Amino acid sequence: MFSKACSHAIKASVFIAHTALQNKQTRLKEIAEATNSPEAFMAKILQKLVKNNIIISKRGSKGGFTISKKRIESILLKEIVIAIDGDKIYNGCILGFQMCSDAKPCAMHNYMKAARKDIKKTLATTTLKDLANDVEGELVFLRE
Repeated sequence: MFSKACSHAIKASVFIAHTALQNKQTRLKEIAEATNSPEAFMAKILQKLVKNNIIISKRGSKGGFTISKKRIESILLKEIVIAIDGDKIYNGCILGFQMCSDAKPCAMHNYMKAARKDIKKTLATTTLKDLANDVEGELVFLRE
């Protein structure tokens, strides 16, 4: 459903939020390990998240990545998805065709309308804090 980069961005954001709620910062290596991501790949993802004001990067020996507690409560999953993948989850063709619309639908178009609407609603109503709380309560995992 999401690109590989977007999946890793969501996992990284949740991990960073989880550690920020414990009043800690986290480093690239910790994030990569916690999400089972290659460090170089994760570094590029984190750059995009910083550029899109989703996470904060602090340089230096006491640096790392964090998110303000107030911001954790307001960041919606759609912000992360759009920062990494753009809006193709909302508008792109499920089969990858360039031209797919209600007027000229692909074979899956009409079948995916309801699912796409549900995904859009979930991404627009789920906050980073919702997911970080699930990690805190050990209800979910971030790596296999």
